[in-house]
Amino acid sequence: MKSRLISPPTFNTQRPPLSARGHLYVCNHRTLLDPIYISAALNRLVTAVTYSVSPISEALSPIRTVRLTRDKEEDRRRMARLLTQGDLVVCPEGTTCREPYLLRFSSLFTELTDTAIPVALVSRVSMFYGTTASGYKFLDPIYFLANPCPQYDVEFLENVSTNTIDGKSCSSHEVANHVQHKIGDALGFECTKLTRKDKYMMLAGNEGIVNTKPKRL
Repeated sequence: MKSRLISPPTFNTQRPPLSARGHLYVCNHRTLLDPIYISAALNRLVTAVTYSVSPISEALSPIRTVRLTRDKEEDRRRMARLLTQGDLVVCPEGTTCREPYLLRFSSLFTELTDTAIPVALVSRVSMFYGTTASGYKFLDPIYFLANPCPQYDVEFLENVSTNTIDGKSCSSHEVANHVQHKIGDALGFECTKLTRKDKYMMLAGNEGIVNTKPKRL
């Protein structure tokens, strides 16, 4: 299934029943708007989990966002609970990448459910990039939407097992790499072993963590 969307997206606001277990959507990370466009392509609301995002971005988001802690056990519990409430979108790269590359995927998503749905995303701009490594992250969506005709391509790939590859049992890291390569092949992007920390250290000289605590005067 492939859907091409032009901003602004629209949503079906009907939520799934709480008793239904949601789908896990695993996507590459182009801008902060990724989960919003996936929600628009599905025509229903989803929940997105975030690691380090501005409180302003959270407040303005038209879909539910839940902050993770970087504590693996706690994050697994939170994500598993969210899946019992509806569809969940995760970006295993942990940060955006505007070039035709995929950063290393975290394997945490493989421990949440037996199947996952990979989603290949491409954002297209003509004037402004909707990503920054050292500026104000909450301005990223504004810059993206300030383009004359911002565009997203959203492609839902075939479901993958989070326990096996081609019927053979494998580790969570092998599954994460497998999903990364499936998305990379769909996009024609190169898969790398670079992490979120590697990206920010190279581009901005920091670890890319947003300070959400008010500064003391």
